[in-house]
Amino acid sequence: MPQQDLIILGAPGAGKGTHAEYLKKHMAYVHMSTGDILRVAVAGQTELGKQAQVHMDAGALVPDELVIDLVREQMAELGSGVHYLLDGFPRTVAQAEALAGIVAALGRPQPLVIYLAVSDEEVVHRLGGRRMCGSCGAIYNLYRDGLDAGDRCPACAGELYLRSDDRREAILNRLEVYKQQTQPLIDYYQQRRRLVNVDGEQGQQQASEQVARLARGESGD
Repeated sequence: MPQQDLIILGAPGAGKGTHAEYLKKHMAYVHMSTGDILRVAVAGQTELGKQAQVHMDAGALVPDELVIDLVREQMAELGSGVHYLLDGFPRTVAQAEALAGIVAALGRPQPLVIYLAVSDEEVVHRLGGRRMCGSCGAIYNLYRDGLDAGDRCPACAGELYLRSDDRREAILNRLEVYKQQTQPLIDYYQQRRRLVNVDGEQGQQQASEQVARLARGESGD
């Protein structure tokens, strides 16, 4: 089976960005995140980009219909032999249905959906270990780098701190909101037999290699 187009789903801290970087490096995927799509369109001053900028400059969310149109515009520019990895889109069943229509209209196969399964406690552990420099904005991790709040940033000697949204209670609240928003999307793709679960708590290299095997149409085991 040839390489497949992909959607990666997972809670904050599940490792979506890490695995996306691995696939970009080893399998030449085009990583399409909602934020990247918006930035490209605004920087290019496309008609849709100009519309999006109006909302962004006003501090408002970009409407669903406009995000869908931007995704359609970006996908139309992909060559037939180029594969995409969607991260952060779709977020709702309505967006998933719109994406299915876009893909069909472009004559592409429906994407495989990879869900990175990570426990709440693991997410709290990962995000709760994050420390940020108050001067240069560099991000470190307590468990990986051994740097805690109050320590000095190796890059600029600024003081590191724990962000309020990285405290346990805030992380658990974010997880609850994520589950409520994402479960219908997971159900949608399960019903269409497009969803594959990957253990996001195994080693990073193991998980990335498993995702790559699935992307090639091989068994993920």
